Amino acid sequence: MTNAPKTVLAIHDLPGFGRAALSVIVPVLSTLGVQTVALPTAVLSTHTGGLGTPAKLANPGYGPAALEHYHRLGVKFDCIYSGYLADAAQAKLVEQAFELWPRAFKVVDPVLGDGGRLYSGLGADMVPAMYSLCSKADLIVPNVTEAALLLGDPLPGVGSAEQAAAQAARLTRVAPQVVVTGVTGIGGGRYIGCVGAARGGEGYAVKTPLQPRMFHGTGDIFAAVLVGRILRGNVPQAAVQAAAAFVAECIRQTPEGADERLGVWLENALPKLRQE
Repeated sequence: MTNAPKTVLAIHDLPGFGRAALSVIVPVLSTLGVQTVALPTAVLSTHTGGLGTPAKLANPGYGPAALEHYHRLGVKFDCIYSGYLADAAQAKLVEQAFELWPRAFKVVDPVLGDGGRLYSGLGADMVPAMYSLCSKADLIVPNVTEAALLLGDPLPGVGSAEQAAAQAARLTRVAPQVVVTGVTGIGGGRYIGCVGAARGGEGYAVKTPLQPRMFHGTGDIFAAVLVGRILRGNVPQAAVQAAAAFVAECIRQTPEGADERLGVWLENALPKLRQE
């Protein structure tokens, strides 16, 4: 069927409460007309950002068995998109998916850290494992801390758009397309931005007015819109602009005083995404 939706295999964790990971990725991609097949790396009662220790359901054998089942069924994935991985073994799971569907567009959000530090619970072996995974991807979407970790640069990361652009360019030695997110210090601190780079091509920058609130899950929303827009035919720079604009819209739709741990009020913003 020529008009059949594109299909994405999304390999991320699934938190029940708190808008992050698969709980926001699936509705965003569906709104953009993309079928999402969710492969949870773990099922959590909440995300891990400030809501206490979540209950966790994990089965190491589930992921490989699910991939083999999809392969036997002849499922075609147009894109494989991975995010938070709990350990180096799960990076091997994503690599297995890449090998089973070699023609899929491969996107890695290398979730390693933020705010100048590695996330708690991740071992030092996650950095080389994520580097190896990124080297097999078509597009990677690190934040400024993760870019520094992948490159072996001093933390906390970059301090300017120019430094971020240089790191994005260096990361094209790892993956052909790179988008570095969370670049601050633009326009005297009035803007937050992303910088993109492509192997053999020119770089670009996208900025949006800085919203003075920090919500969990916005990076997942950004990357999901980016993936969905590219699958709908947008060039990466246009897809980045759309993703940044939608995250800003999500924050605007979230009332002042809302608990930032619970994420943005995505439900209010999704109609805007459909209109676009």
